[in-house]
Amino acid sequence: MLAHNGEINTLRGNVNLMKAREGVMHSPYVEDLKSLYPVVEPNLSDSGSLDCVLEFLVMAGKRDLPEAVMTMVPEAWQNDRTMPDEKRDFYHWAACAMEPWDGPALLTFTDGRYIGAILDRNGLRPSRFYVLKDNIMVMASEVGVYDTDPANVALKSRLKPGRMLLVDTKEKRIIQDVELKMRIAKSRPHSDWLKEEMITMEELRAASSVVPESPAAVVTNGEIKEELTEHDMTRIWGGDRRISLFGYSIETINMLLLPMIRTKKEALGSMGNDAPLACLSQFQPLPYEYFKQLFAQVTNPPIDPFREKIVMSLMCPIGPEQNILQPSAKQCHRLMLPQPIISLRDLKVLKKNTHRGWKTKEIDVTFAKEEGPEGLEKTLNRVCDEAAKAARDGYQLIVLSDRKAGANRVPVSMLLALGATHHHLIEERQRMKVGLILETGEAREVHHMCVLLGYGADAICPFFVFEMAKSLREEGVLEPALTDEVLYKNYSEAMERGISKVMAKMGISTLQSYKGAQIFEAVGLAEEVVNKCFKGTQSRIGGVTFKVLAKEAYERHHLAYSDKDMLVLRNPGLYHWRQGGEKHINDPLSLANLQEAAVNKSTNAYDRFRESTLDSVRDCTIRGQLEFVPSDNPVDISEVEPASEIVKRFATGAMSFGSISLEAHQTLAVAMNKVGGKSNTGEGGENPDRYLNQDPDFNKRSAIKQVASGRFGVTISYLANSDDLQIKMAQGAKPGEGGELPGYKVTEDIAKTRHSVAGVGLISPPPHHDIYSIEDLAELIYDLKCANPNARISVKLVSEVGVGVVASGV
Repeated sequence: MLAHNGEINTLRGNVNLMKAREGVMHSPYVEDLKSLYPVVEPNLSDSGSLDCVLEFLVMAGKRDLPEAVMTMVPEAWQNDRTMPDEKRDFYHWAACAMEPWDGPALLTFTDGRYIGAILDRNGLRPSRFYVLKDNIMVMASEVGVYDTDPANVALKSRLKPGRMLLVDTKEKRIIQDVELKMRIAKSRPHSDWLKEEMITMEELRAASSVVPESPAAVVTNGEIKEELTEHDMTRIWGGDRRISLFGYSIETINMLLLPMIRTKKEALGSMGNDAPLACLSQFQPLPYEYFKQLFAQVTNPPIDPFREKIVMSLMCPIGPEQNILQPSAKQCHRLMLPQPIISLRDLKVLKKNTHRGWKTKEIDVTFAKEEGPEGLEKTLNRVCDEAAKAARDGYQLIVLSDRKAGANRVPVSMLLALGATHHHLIEERQRMKVGLILETGEAREVHHMCVLLGYGADAICPFFVFEMAKSLREEGVLEPALTDEVLYKNYSEAMERGISKVMAKMGISTLQSYKGAQIFEAVGLAEEVVNKCFKGTQSRIGGVTFKVLAKEAYERHHLAYSDKDMLVLRNPGLYHWRQGGEKHINDPLSLANLQEAAVNKSTNAYDRFRESTLDSVRDCTIRGQLEFVPSDNPVDISEVEPASEIVKRFATGAMSFGSISLEAHQTLAVAMNKVGGKSNTGEGGENPDRYLNQDPDFNKRSAIKQVASGRFGVTISYLANSDDLQIKMAQGAKPGEGGELPGYKVTEDIAKTRHSVAGVGLISPPPHHDIYSIEDLAELIYDLKCANPNARISVKLVSEVGVGVVASGV
């Protein structure tokens, strides 16, 4: 029924949720609906999957084609204050029935009567159309696909974000977007349905017997401290050893929690992560650390979650879904949350809720320490069985809780419990009958929340974060003005920004489409863990089994409670190297040896630096696990290229002037020019003096000039004076996030090189605003070739699952 130009970024979540809906769907028009399952056939493209669902809604649900398309590809209605109420209420009602199929997409569709097209909510695909005087309409992604005399053109226009173009061949006319959508919006009493059926937290609070806590007088120990000291931490830990049980450290609090609670934002850091992968850690990493976020590049762009906030939404309905094939008021009989992080009070309200006949089942995800490590898998099976029974017994909400964790009970990681429960309910066709709410002491970072949401959580209450924040306030680390309500609001706002940023890396605009989408790659988890808890997740490298995860959970419990003589909270040094802590590639010994080698020109010191660095790489990375296997038939040295040719392939990383000093930037260029390799400018430009006035013996010119999304320092002279031009699609350290140079770092020299203003912060947008498709990339390559015909053009991609296919397309 459709053709499609673009990408569906939300595909994984859409397909997973359609499978989950199979337990609540039925149709008077199809006798044996189960014979059509799965609705989305395996191994289809995004276009094929979208077509399956569209055809299913139209044929099995008897919806008009335009309405089905409007339901699946809605406008960005949540933040549009100019939208008519009737249309907004239709979209609100439709959001309770189905999440958006979102992405940079131009869809065309037909059922024989209607022929139409719609553009995604972001409008990131071109769509232009002509109406000719002889009653021919032509629509395409580019102008010029149909030759005609300009005098014969009656109307020339383009589709705008979220807008639909429709031809009704029965009425023989073009139906404009406003007329079409208002007609559909008024076809049913959607506004009345929402007023009667929609549930909000305000309504539940009003109906609840839970009394809000009155603000208590806050007592502090004197002046406010900038951060927590080890002495303070030890005192707090002595009173609550769950800090260690849930994997907190002084770094967690000072570097992650305090900035979020104080500033409503994640802390910014500028150094790379040289700590080991979770599967190589010597400590007991939480299961979240085994997951790496996926991201969009080239074929589908990331979006800017802050400057394109109008299209972003964390609003999400939770609770039982109704039959999507029969439009009714019951479809919006759900709890609508403005964002997924809930407060301690709201969690109590939901646990005790009986309003409108709803009831909540609480399931404990801890086990007795006497059970030993074997208790983990037993608990997972018990939790799955209890959740499925609760769904069959008519409970609308399920709360998975690790609050009982303590001296006598060991918590199962909430991520494992959630993943196993979510997939078990899908297999039992019960998932859409309940909402899954998490009460967890384990999750506290943005990454933790995103992994939980990606594997099926509907709402999360990180209770231990709020309890810890209260303790910090009492210790004088947080200001007395930060009441319990303010603590929650600041933390939840920081989480909203962080979750939006992670969603936007994949080009996803709405939380509804992100939930359950599993947009992660697992590194180092065994197949048995993935199959039970994270089914469908890519895991190229196995390793950690349930036995290992159980052992580590038990070790965390033992460290927290068994050694009563331990008076100091363990700090593994994940962010800063510590003696006896986690390994780091850049450790003090390696750096000291490097400095000695550079200052004293010592070969022995350099050999020590090389050996210690290689040891660190072996401890921290996958590449360090590889070894050379000597060949039985070695290649004769005469057949090997000379060193002078091999070094021509050497290139530095793309570190910009601004991220590193001018001295370091120029030294890299001089060194690579001397050995015959190439240095890379990074995205910060290059001072013209370096390439216009070259000293043959001290050449500071970078051979590779980078063109990134910010276009800093990119001039025709810059492009012409290069051997290679590199189009940077994403940055390996933070793909999909763009870049940020704080204003205090923008000196006069940096501002001059980047053609900006000193003291003003600089932003590199997450996407190139002229690259939203592979065709756009080809156009930029052509433009760069025009600027410098002799330069080689390269495209910088970031490694992830499936990047080989993208690279082949490039």
